[in-house]
Amino acid sequence: MSLVTSEKYQISPWVVMIAFAILIGPFALSFHMHYPDEMYYTDAAVKMLQNGDYLTTYLGSGELRFKKPIGTYWTVLAGFKLFGVTPFASRFFFLIAGALTIGFTYWAAKVLFEDKRIAGLSTLIMASNPVLIFSATRSIPDVLLVMTMTASAVGFAGLIRFGNATPKKYLWILYGSLALAFEVKGLPAAALGGIGIIYLLFNPWKKISFKTLFHIPSILVSLFIALFWFAAMWKIHGPTYLDSFLEDQVGTRVASRYLLIIQNGFLALGILILIFLPWVFFGLSKAKKSITTARKEDPVFFWFAILWGLAILGMGAMTSKFYERYLLPVAPVLAILLAWILVKADFESKRTGLKITSWFFLILNTIVFLFSIWLNANLGATVLIWLQLGLAFAILGYLGKLTTKGIKLPKAIAYGFLLLFFLISTGTYQISLPDQGQQVKAFAVKEQIDRTAKIGFIGNLHTSSKIRIGLGTDFQMIDLPRYEFRDEIKNYDRLIIEDKYMDSIDASGFQQKVASINWASRAIPDLLKNAGNSDFEQILAEKGQKYYWLERTK
Repeated sequence: MSLVTSEKYQISPWVVMIAFAILIGPFALSFHMHYPDEMYYTDAAVKMLQNGDYLTTYLGSGELRFKKPIGTYWTVLAGFKLFGVTPFASRFFFLIAGALTIGFTYWAAKVLFEDKRIAGLSTLIMASNPVLIFSATRSIPDVLLVMTMTASAVGFAGLIRFGNATPKKYLWILYGSLALAFEVKGLPAAALGGIGIIYLLFNPWKKISFKTLFHIPSILVSLFIALFWFAAMWKIHGPTYLDSFLEDQVGTRVASRYLLIIQNGFLALGILILIFLPWVFFGLSKAKKSITTARKEDPVFFWFAILWGLAILGMGAMTSKFYERYLLPVAPVLAILLAWILVKADFESKRTGLKITSWFFLILNTIVFLFSIWLNANLGATVLIWLQLGLAFAILGYLGKLTTKGIKLPKAIAYGFLLLFFLISTGTYQISLPDQGQQVKAFAVKEQIDRTAKIGFIGNLHTSSKIRIGLGTDFQMIDLPRYEFRDEIKNYDRLIIEDKYMDSIDASGFQQKVASINWASRAIPDLLKNAGNSDFEQILAEKGQKYYWLERTK
């Protein structure tokens, strides 16, 4: 059975987007995991709400930070404005951006190709991309960048397909998306957009005239969007902000050592292949023939995708420290290219490989499901977690039916990958939640803490950001310097301090209470071994990670 030609088997991008949001949502919308860079955006958004300045960005220490444009900060701020200051609100629009990326991938593929199988398969490949999934669970720029760059790919797709007869809406989409991408990440967005536009002007197969591309209304509006914040910062803070921005964009991130560039280049290439597993395996046997056929059929898009892929590899190689998320902006375009090649290779005829892969995810999900039931049965869980496990059981049954019957296997593979994160969140619920922020929030309510006095924080800074979200806008909490905090303590009557720093200060003049206790990573094996035992709480108290509330008594 083909991917989408049967009336009973259509890949709807809306269904895949909703499935993505539902299955990734529980993992994304609470702090099951917390990425360190999130603190830069959530801390600044809380500060914006406190001081009413929605343009200037601050660290939790109160220092100015201009390393990234305003787009990500405003996205967090929008969540806080809509839902209040909560972990859910800090990540809500990033999860939506991940789902929209899948939709834009489908749209771009549909513009490029009449064969709906390519658009459908592109959607499944992108939905099961691990880097997109992790990026959609973090309040950092990467998922916003890939969403806006994928939207720009819709504009590029229109120009590639229609040439100089391109409807104006594709130009608006192209320039508007690139402007938003620039307000999210800065120069990487401009570089990819510029490379794409130069390619359209000079490729030997279907050149786009400068007159077509030079659409003044969309360019002017897009320039205003792209440069608004930069102009505002120049007016408010002068050229100092620009030095900080450029240092981050082209200074500390650009490597100058040849060995490091080569090393990062090979690492980027390897990871680029890995993030498209298992899909790349299904086209290996006919790879040469299908790639040649695709290249001859539409050389303009083929080489556009290759050029963007090479560009992102080059950018990754030039960084002083490479992260897999740097590859994400072009992943949707490469997903379309891969889907196109797989359809040309008649990948669905490889039923054995598809079925083995589907069984692999089915068995892996079953193992995680059983472990989660055991853990939650021993430690106790909310009704919501049991409902989540019940839904997971139903989905497992559905995927098992597809796998045993050998139907809709690409769909079973993609959904099986997504289900892993849905199930993992039912286990990490016991390990990570409630997070330190929610625990300190409950402590502050219980102890009726006065909200007027400043609080000094000593400890892990990304834990500080979780606590700042927990306390909300009513409390003023300042991150004290990592090494000079002893000199600052005298200025504060209240402190929140990580347990490992307690021996570093004279706490004799403070009343001490435990405000938060969580599973320490080093203690996870012991805690799992004793899950359900009568002395579990005692072991957690002895080996868990604690944050103390200190209040000056004299």
